[in-house]
Amino acid sequence: MIEQARIEQHVWTLAGEIGERNVFRPRALDSARDYIVREWRAQGLEPCLQSYRARGVDSSNVEVVLHGASNGSQSIVVGAHYDSVLGSPGADDNASAVAALVELSRALIGRARVRTLRLVAFVNEEPPFFFWGKMGSQVYARAARQRHEDIRLMLSLEMLGYYRDGPRTQRYPPLFRWFYPDRGDFIGFVSNLRSRRALGRVYRAFRNHCDFPAQRAAVPSWIPGVGWSDHLSFWQQGYPALMVTDTAFYRNPYYHTAEDTPEKLDYPRLTRVANGVADALRELSNAEAL
Repeated sequence: MIEQARIEQHVWTLAGEIGERNVFRPRALDSARDYIVREWRAQGLEPCLQSYRARGVDSSNVEVVLHGASNGSQSIVVGAHYDSVLGSPGADDNASAVAALVELSRALIGRARVRTLRLVAFVNEEPPFFFWGKMGSQVYARAARQRHEDIRLMLSLEMLGYYRDGPRTQRYPPLFRWFYPDRGDFIGFVSNLRSRRALGRVYRAFRNHCDFPAQRAAVPSWIPGVGWSDHLSFWQQGYPALMVTDTAFYRNPYYHTAEDTPEKLDYPRLTRVANGVADALRELSNAEAL
């Protein structure tokens, strides 16, 4: 199982010790990259860097591969961006998800699987790169499409650590509040309409192994927040993809501020979600059809 102490360690290192990390603070961005590399190497893995220049700064996606019996012919990509927005240490956004990503490999190493799992720490998700060509996940997804990679599913881990139990602690786009709970105590699974079948499979796999409160929604991508992470890059390349999220600014009042700090996260619940995702990936990587 994924241990809470390790999750906390990763968040405090990334958002507490390193802090704000982006191309405007390149040394911090490099430190975050190097930390992820060290952690994966300590697990016996060999990270691969996909490097490019963005605004004159060397930037790198970091990938580790857990091979399946199909020898890579089919794969599942799980990603989380490790940069933070300008002016924020980015504890929930997105050290929380990077912490889960780093520990997913530890939980999944040595497990028999049919499909290959590719775990990727993406760079440059935040503005000024979001939606444009220098976004790390866009660089990755374009290269995958050019290689004709058979990516059956992409999971974007985006803010996994902020929860509230009180009434009216969860907000939504217009009309959604009539169909979903008003308490911010759940994890969300969100996709566009084209990826709704993949969404259903992932949601069911999560619920098969984890009783953590969860909600799902397959909705038009133009709704604010629905496409605001690395899964968008895979939609643009025609791959099925979805986001796993605590719903960001619809719940977390510290989103994209200097107050997005490590002590505000709910580590027991973050750890439960990470373990649920790990179990879902075990099932999905061996599912008969995906």
